[in-house]
Amino acid sequence: MKLLVTRRMTASAERSLAARFDADFEDVLEGLSEEQAARALQDYDLILPTLGDRFTAAAFAAAKPLRCKLIANFGAGYNHIDSAAAAAHGVPVTNTPGVVTDATADIAMTLILMAARRAGEGERLVRSGGWTGWQPTQLLGTQVSGKTVGIIGMGRIGKAIAQRCHYGFGMRVVFFNRSPVTATDFPAEQIPNLHDMLAEADFAVVAVPGGAGTRHLIGAAELDRLGPSSHLINIARGDVVEEAALITALAAGKIAGAGLDVYEREPLVPDALKAFENVTLLPHLGTATEEVRTAMAMRAMANLVAFVDGQPLPDRVN
Repeated sequence: MKLLVTRRMTASAERSLAARFDADFEDVLEGLSEEQAARALQDYDLILPTLGDRFTAAAFAAAKPLRCKLIANFGAGYNHIDSAAAAAHGVPVTNTPGVVTDATADIAMTLILMAARRAGEGERLVRSGGWTGWQPTQLLGTQVSGKTVGIIGMGRIGKAIAQRCHYGFGMRVVFFNRSPVTATDFPAEQIPNLHDMLAEADFAVVAVPGGAGTRHLIGAAELDRLGPSSHLINIARGDVVEEAALITALAAGKIAGAGLDVYEREPLVPDALKAFENVTLLPHLGTATEEVRTAMAMRAMANLVAFVDGQPLPDRVN
């Protein structure tokens, strides 16, 4: 079967995919446009896409005839694929859960620490040549150990973040999740109301899936509840946070700062966000390790192979 891989992968992943399939590897920096996605659906039996590829309902409707038989997404999040439209056209969609958990949780901790200890500001100060030496009151941040972390979304990644916070930093863990979470391996309190949970948190970490159900889950009212001494951390999907509301809250001092690895209109980052010294900005590094990116490709390939071999799909989402 003919396979389209929409981005370049690690060398070992590409070798494995090329050995098993008649594979074409694209190198499109901004992802496939809706028109390119429609052509891919017409021209390929199998597609391995990722974040930024626009497999919308319109792309499926425009693909005539539709040749694609499976979309094996590279990544746990798949809100760039209209999975309902795919199902309506008889195209299964899979993702790559599990393998991204630890790396993404590590990035959440990176952002918590950078936001709390003003590491971005300090790094810029040193690089600019403006550092004149140690001073007792220079770049005073806030302690992480012993503070309260609020996890928004207690799935695999949320639990991994909470474990690191509890065991590594002795933090109190509270969380909001739309369904009950009955068991964790560490002390954690589920607070059923998001606003009440945010009011308890020194650091609120967004770890929910993307999609219509969570778009702008964090807006002006939620940031007001978080309060002026607390930080927002987002390692989920950019559009879970209403970016305009976040900019307004930061400008008004309604929250202490933010750490962001994802953005609402990625890769566009508003100049207003770049201007805030109390905001740490990363270029979507959540899963950016050689080991994890290779494991993601291999997980996607496992779904492709299962489909070709007539076996159940391990990670079907639709």
